[in-house]
Amino acid sequence: MAALILDASVLIGLLDNADAHHQRAVDDVEAADETSMDLIAPASAYSEAMVAFARVARIRDAREAIAAMGIRVSPLDARTAEHAAVLRAHHDRLRLPDAIVLATARELGGQLLSYDERLAHYATVHDPIA
Repeated sequence: MAALILDASVLIGLLDNADAHHQRAVDDVEAADETSMDLIAPASAYSEAMVAFARVARIRDAREAIAAMGIRVSPLDARTAEHAAVLRAHHDRLRLPDAIVLATARELGGQLLSYDERLAHYATVHDPIA
């Protein structure tokens, strides 16, 4: 089954009705659900999306909403961490959390969904591990 890897911009859009990407995120995830794609959030993206909810002591609410949408959180394993390190080493402007998201997508063979233009750009760049 194909996987759709969701970065923090998508998760935040799903969870925050006031976010500029809310409707787009809902539409994209519903479309993926209709095609039976697995919805996966890398641990780094999940953590980034939880920050605003942690500030207002609502992590549980966000966790339950993500689970209700069928989104699975992918843990960071050694192989993915090493892949992210190589990506980060080769791309000076790629932040480590974004490198983890990109490495997760590549390790799982999934399609990346991101509203971050910089991250979307790196998704199209040659992978130094490939």
